[in-house]
Amino acid sequence: MTNVSGGTLRRRPAQRRSLERVERMLDECARLLDEVGYEMMTTKEVARRAEVPIGTFYQFFPDKQGLVRALAMRNLEAFLGRITARLAQAHLSDWTEMVDLAVDEFVAMKRSTPGFAVVDFGKVLAGPSGSVVKGTDRMLDAAMENNAIVADRLRGITVELMGAPIGPGLDRALFVAVEAADAVLKLAFRSHPDGDLDLIDECKNLVRRYLSVHLPAG
Repeated sequence: MTNVSGGTLRRRPAQRRSLERVERMLDECARLLDEVGYEMMTTKEVARRAEVPIGTFYQFFPDKQGLVRALAMRNLEAFLGRITARLAQAHLSDWTEMVDLAVDEFVAMKRSTPGFAVVDFGKVLAGPSGSVVKGTDRMLDAAMENNAIVADRLRGITVELMGAPIGPGLDRALFVAVEAADAVLKLAFRSHPDGDLDLIDECKNLVRRYLSVHLPAG
C-alpha cells in the first residue's frame, strides 16, 4: 500500500477499505492517462472504473488536478523507495555514482509504470511526448516548483546514505542537476517511445560531470 501524503488529499483515509479505494482511484487515474490523456480523463470515469461512488471520489480529491497531484506524489515516493532499496544493495565507491542509479530507475519507471509517461513527478504532459499542460509546474507544492521538491528529496538521500557535503552548494547543484536531467530525459523519450539510449547515456554523463566539478567526491 502506497503512503500518499495527507497534504495531497482532502481527507486522510483511516480505514483499510478507504486506503484501498484511494489506491484503486490512483491506479485507474494512471491507466486512463495512458489511454486517453489528461484532458480527456474525467473524475466520473475514474470513479466508475475504480468501482467507487462519485461522492466518495470527492471525499478524498477536490478535482481532477488534485487526483493527479496525489498520483505524482505516489510516483515520487515510489522512485525514492526504489533508489533507497538499490543503494542498500549496491556498494558504490563514490556518491556521484548515484547518478547512474537514479537515471536508470527513472527510465525503468517511465517504461513500465502506468501513467508515468504523462505524469511523473508533477508536470502533466498532453501526451507521452507532448507539451506540458499549463499550470502544472507546482503540482507537488504550491510554493515550490516540482523539480525543487525532487531535488530536496534526493538531497536527503544523498546526505544520509552517501555522505555528501551539507550546504547551499549541494542544494544548488542538485537542483541544477535535476533540471538538466529532466530536460534531457524528456528529449530522450520524445525521440523514442522507450527512451533514446544514446541520449540517456548523455544525460548520465552530463549530470555526473557537472556534479563532479561542483561538489567534492565523497
